[in-house]
Amino acid sequence: MTEIHPSEGCVLLSGAGSGLGRAMAMAFAERGFRVVGLGRSEAALQETAGLCAPGLFVARPCDVAELSTLSTVVAGIWQEHGPVAVLVNNAAIYPRRDFLDETPESFAQTVSVNLLGVAGLSNAVLKQMATVGTGRILNVATFADMNPLPSAAAYSVSKGAARILTRAMIADLGDRFPGIVIGDWMPGMLATDMGIPDGLDPAVSAQWGVTLALKRDPLLNGAVFEMNREILPPRGLKGKVKDLLTFNRPRPRML
Repeated sequence: MTEIHPSEGCVLLSGAGSGLGRAMAMAFAERGFRVVGLGRSEAALQETAGLCAPGLFVARPCDVAELSTLSTVVAGIWQEHGPVAVLVNNAAIYPRRDFLDETPESFAQTVSVNLLGVAGLSNAVLKQMATVGTGRILNVATFADMNPLPSAAAYSVSKGAARILTRAMIADLGDRFPGIVIGDWMPGMLATDMGIPDGLDPAVSAQWGVTLALKRDPLLNGAVFEMNREILPPRGLKGKVKDLLTFNRPRPRML
């Protein structure tokens, strides 16, 4: 399976100032990659920089909800640090707000970060990746759209739509650019501000995410992983019968 090497370019990682994003930045840096980390707080990004090997983390304050700035941000990164070999769309907000307490503006703000930020950043990076024909995009996803929790309407809708966006990008680009691999990864319930107190250590989950992000096998285009295991698409009745008759039941890939 083809793996991306640090010589091919940098990693662009949104939401790098805390939690899973910080843990992934550290894991990428441990493997020798220069990471350009996006986040709204410069102070938080500088804390992340202090935890990475010297010179391998570049703090770039940026709010992905400010869509008009993203193409300029990506162009500057490409000019200063070379090609973006890997984009990890990790930035997200989870307001935990009852739907009756939402306003159109508050709902739209969540969508702006969790969906439009992913679309805007991916669009800007893909236009650059298309010029070289290779690249990797990993979208940090959840099952929130399938089983919404209370007080999570905006989060569930926006994250679910982002999963549709992954498939839509592949529909547009997959045949023309087989060297650009796009997929979703669900890191599990983490012990972070957006997670649960007794959740998984983000440093553990980050190792799985980084391993997956560095794999550029075209067969991974559209693949969905949860933690370290692939989630296979549902099989219809005919497919299940065929599997039984041919003793060829699909097996999920592991990281």
